[in-house]
Amino acid sequence: MPAKPKRPCAFPTCPNLTKDRYCESHQDRAKQERQYYDRYVRDKKLVAFYHSVEWQRVREQALMRDHGLCQQCLKEKQIVTADLVHHLREVKEAWHLRLTLSNLVSLCNACHNREHGQRGK
Repeated sequence: MPAKPKRPCAFPTCPNLTKDRYCESHQDRAKQERQYYDRYVRDKKLVAFYHSVEWQRVREQALMRDHGLCQQCLKEKQIVTADLVHHLREVKEAWHLRLTLSNLVSLCNACHNREHGQRGK
């Protein structure tokens, strides 16, 4: 099987090509930024929730229910693998629904980004 082609580093203005998200020179910086964000910006209760065994189990159930496909793309008659499970009502707004399957939908990254972009408007 052929290797995946290299793609541009996700770090702004970096011209390097890489197999990963960031090139070798930016991997450490990206990790530091993520750690800073998790430590000082993100809600610690949410971080703990997303690392919990309960969430991992329910997330897997939602992906199996949706056959691992992005439900938004499926409505548009496209077959795209789901990358994540999205809460229809945000966890911060409806903590009691955080593990409820009917509040979860499998989405690809593009649809998830569109969903969160629309909320801000």
